[in-house]
Amino acid sequence: MTLAVALSCGEPAGVGAEIAAKAWGLLGADLPFFLIGDPAHLPAGTPVIEIGDPSEACAAAVRGLPVLRHAFNGPLTPGTPNPAHAKGVIEVIARAVDLVQSGQALALCTAPIHKQALQDGAGFAYPGHTEYLAALAGGAKVVMMLASDALRVVPTTIHIPLSEVPGALTPALLEDTIRITHAALVRDFGVARPRLAIAGLNPHAGEGGKMGREEITVITPVLECLRGEGFDLRGPMSADTMFHAAARAGYDAAIAMYHDQALIPIKTLDFDRGVNVTLGLPFVRTSPDHGTALDIAGQGAANPTSLIEALKMAHNMGAARRR
Repeated sequence: MTLAVALSCGEPAGVGAEIAAKAWGLLGADLPFFLIGDPAHLPAGTPVIEIGDPSEACAAAVRGLPVLRHAFNGPLTPGTPNPAHAKGVIEVIARAVDLVQSGQALALCTAPIHKQALQDGAGFAYPGHTEYLAALAGGAKVVMMLASDALRVVPTTIHIPLSEVPGALTPALLEDTIRITHAALVRDFGVARPRLAIAGLNPHAGEGGKMGREEITVITPVLECLRGEGFDLRGPMSADTMFHAAARAGYDAAIAMYHDQALIPIKTLDFDRGVNVTLGLPFVRTSPDHGTALDIAGQGAANPTSLIEALKMAHNMGAARRR
């Protein structure tokens, strides 16, 4: 049986429903997916095919956007999150995870959520999607990858103030990040022998201790240990020389030490096609690499390119795991 990708609706006041409709318009049945959400949130005129089960999605995609109904409380207010919707957004994510983990969907793709809206409306206790998905997966250790045809990059520390990064950057965290990334490249991306480039934390990778010692005390010992196990690791490298074309040709993914060190290069190189991938989960999860775009919600102006790339990556990764 051909399985479809499950797409969770995300924040109803954002552009999730709009880009889902546009993605179906461009993909049709060539890459079957189904939306989990309220059909009333879709743009007027969207050809909706309500399904009762994910197994119906592939056939339905020929005629319209397959939607597995999940009713929401309260009216739709484009551009302004409605607190009454928060509980439904969280429920849809959990429902989508259940469908993927039970084998009823090939993979999970998530439309963007508005974390503050979920916290205000439903007391959401997680910093974001990634942490909630890890909890639903039983507390799995996960890392965030941003991926496009131009670059794959993983930040070791993510959503913390820059001043806290040196303290958070522990040998155990760096080792876990490298191991999870390596395993995912083999399993989900078909890279038989991954080559990883590891950034330093400090300018010029510390310049031998003159600009910081984390490269000496934290990063290099981890790399030497993993090289002893056969990992192909380059670094620690000066981050300002890692991301030009010739450098990128020498590795399959880059490991950065903090959020902006990872996200600035990929968003500069390929802003519209970047995909957020959660590595380390027992199921495939991708997401477009942009937010809810409340400022343009309901105007028909949202670009579906990143969502389309996320759906394609979810499909390819899900198929790789099944193989």
